[in-house]
Amino acid sequence: MAVQTVATTSNSTVDLGPAAALSCRECGHRVPLGPVFACEECFGPLEIAYDFSAYDTEELRARIEAGPANIWRYAPLLPVPADVAEKPNINPGWTKLVKADNLAGELGVTGGLYIKDDSGNPTHSFKDRVVAQALEAARAFGFTTLSCSSTGNLAGAVGAAAARAGFRSCVFIPHDLEQGKVVMAAVYGGELVGIQGNYDDVNRFCSELIGDPAGEGWGFVNVNLRPYYAEGSKTLAYEICEQLGWRLPDQIVVPIASGSQLTKIDKGLQELIKLGLVEDRPYKIFGAQAEGCSPVSAAFKAGHDVVRPQKPNTIAKSLAIGNPADGPYVLDIARRTGGAVEDVTDPEVVDAIKLLARTEGIFAETAGGVTVGVTRKLIENGVLDPALTTVVLNTGDGLKTLDAVAGTGLTATIRPNLESFREAGLA
Repeated sequence: MAVQTVATTSNSTVDLGPAAALSCRECGHRVPLGPVFACEECFGPLEIAYDFSAYDTEELRARIEAGPANIWRYAPLLPVPADVAEKPNINPGWTKLVKADNLAGELGVTGGLYIKDDSGNPTHSFKDRVVAQALEAARAFGFTTLSCSSTGNLAGAVGAAAARAGFRSCVFIPHDLEQGKVVMAAVYGGELVGIQGNYDDVNRFCSELIGDPAGEGWGFVNVNLRPYYAEGSKTLAYEICEQLGWRLPDQIVVPIASGSQLTKIDKGLQELIKLGLVEDRPYKIFGAQAEGCSPVSAAFKAGHDVVRPQKPNTIAKSLAIGNPADGPYVLDIARRTGGAVEDVTDPEVVDAIKLLARTEGIFAETAGGVTVGVTRKLIENGVLDPALTTVVLNTGDGLKTLDAVAGTGLTATIRPNLESFREAGLA
């Protein structure tokens, strides 16, 4: 059933399943599959183009449902070889879609509210999905070192995936990240390098290293492997629809860092429609940012098509990308689907983290606080319809950003007797 495409690179002949070529999002120019990320004609971003023409809908659905409980159940729709599940990988995905009735009651949602909780991945963030994809491309193209620029979660995911697959890893982060994320990235034994500056400074440095002889043999998951890496986010769309009974959600709220996750979720939904795996009907996509780094939200509200860079200043450091590469495409999708892009303050982020934990027992990192906070704000402002089925993404574990809720602690300290218990008003 699968359509196999074999591409020849300078390194080797590779099998990337149904992936047919790299296609420019701006001008449509196509190039053979390889470790490139910018169009040679217009310098626009490249993404994977597929040949799904040989697939039968019901046969494909049955194959997916019989697949492993991880992202490789969707291997027929991804740029990976058919035997991907047999190779050493951290095998992320198939995380819980939690029906959040308690939170729905607090927010006044009547149409069904779900949390897609990606904190259940191996390194406790959605980044495991994209790194798993990039790792397979790195294998195919003969790279020996796995690297990235990261705001924290990606560094840990690269370290873990490289350790599992026997790759060397060397990742670069802003020097002032949350300590929990630093420790989690370092524990896997790879090289972890702090850069004096913010994420955009780190990313620029990595782009320079790719063009230097010192970077030969390095696969930067979010730079020269970015077209493959980004496809991992599609699996969120696939899982949500399959977990809803092969049905599109009416509304979905997605955090924005680079914006790639949101654009690839839309791509995944569109692919499911074209393949006949879900009914074609309208859906809305909403983007969520923290006020201290909200260039896409600012552009959306101003009616602009260009995203003006900002200097990040927010506790939501995993979203603190001041010059998001996919920002203009996020604007297009939000407007095309009838969605919006909104932001919330840092205190609202903290309050939303606590709200989700109190109502559903899910401890989200700051990015999850952003999506829950923005969902509440959109409902209050009459932008998000509470009568429709809504999915909100939590992309990471709250244990990674403990500093955000550091003031939370003991209710009381008592002596070990009933009298003290009663005196504290706990009876």
